Amino acid sequence: MKLQQLRYVWEVARNGMNVSAAAQSLYTSQPGVSKQIMQLEDELGVRIFVRNGKHLTGLTQAGERILEEAGAVLLKLDNIRTIAREFTDEKTGSLSIATTHTQSRYVLPAIISRFVSQYPAVSLHMHQGTPLQIAEMAARGAADFAIATEAMELVGDLIMMPCYRWNRVLLLPRGHALLAVERITHADIARYPIVTYVSGFTGRAKLDDAFRAHDLQPHVVVTAADADVIKTYVRLGVGIGIVASMAVDPQKDADLVAVDVSHLFDYSLTRIGFRRGAILRAYMVDFMGMFAPHLQPSLIRKAIATSSQHELDALFASVPIPVLRQAVSV
Repeated sequence: MKLQQLRYVWEVARNGMNVSAAAQSLYTSQPGVSKQIMQLEDELGVRIFVRNGKHLTGLTQAGERILEEAGAVLLKLDNIRTIAREFTDEKTGSLSIATTHTQSRYVLPAIISRFVSQYPAVSLHMHQGTPLQIAEMAARGAADFAIATEAMELVGDLIMMPCYRWNRVLLLPRGHALLAVERITHADIARYPIVTYVSGFTGRAKLDDAFRAHDLQPHVVVTAADADVIKTYVRLGVGIGIVASMAVDPQKDADLVAVDVSHLFDYSLTRIGFRRGAILRAYMVDFMGMFAPHLQPSLIRKAIATSSQHELDALFASVPIPVLRQAVSV
């Protein structure tokens, strides 16, 4: 058995049983990957993958167990490399962040600017996706950190630490009738067509829950994962917008009026997650402190020492989590 064979098995499973995609990510040939996997199966005496002709369609029961152990072995190997790099040059390396459009567009720019200034020899890679895709990237080691609000709890093997709480604003064209309402209610909003986030993004679930609790069925006419798209349709008069408060730029969005509606919706919590068992470089710990100042090295070490998300949540129960109301300026 070779470590290379375990890596091939891991990459094929990570790429949805697509051997060609796995070969491409490994910078090798498809026949070479297939040959090594078959040799490993022959050596072990079990099939790892379910096959339909020449195509892989899934994992066998034995394959699921083997993949789990292979992931642990590869994580240990990555940790050994991480330790070596930390002792050879602690300020050189790479940092991969998987996150949503809202985080990458409105929250992270100032943090990344500061980080790059402090660590110019660290190459930083940004990946955008759905919250579930983001969490899965971190869980399988394709990203060092996942930063998102929703779906993080759906993926196991992640240490998920709370960063900040946030709420929503109502975006209205100037002169809109709702601007004359002293304290806007759910019913007031439900009278108008709404433009907001697509389901599964940026706290949309809490929005739906709030209207449902008041027996209201709002008329959502346009949804998007991108707050800038939502603003575009509000400007066109398609509907009124509901976006995260940090997605409003006072200068660029001066033609719109942002009305605080935090009294109508529960606060959402953005977390940063990384693979349980992974060893963090010093600059990774520094990045988390820049993103969420309460995540000091001592608290991160305690979080890493927890054995479950329930235990980690108990650890943070007494830690004040800040409220982010606007995007951080660069």
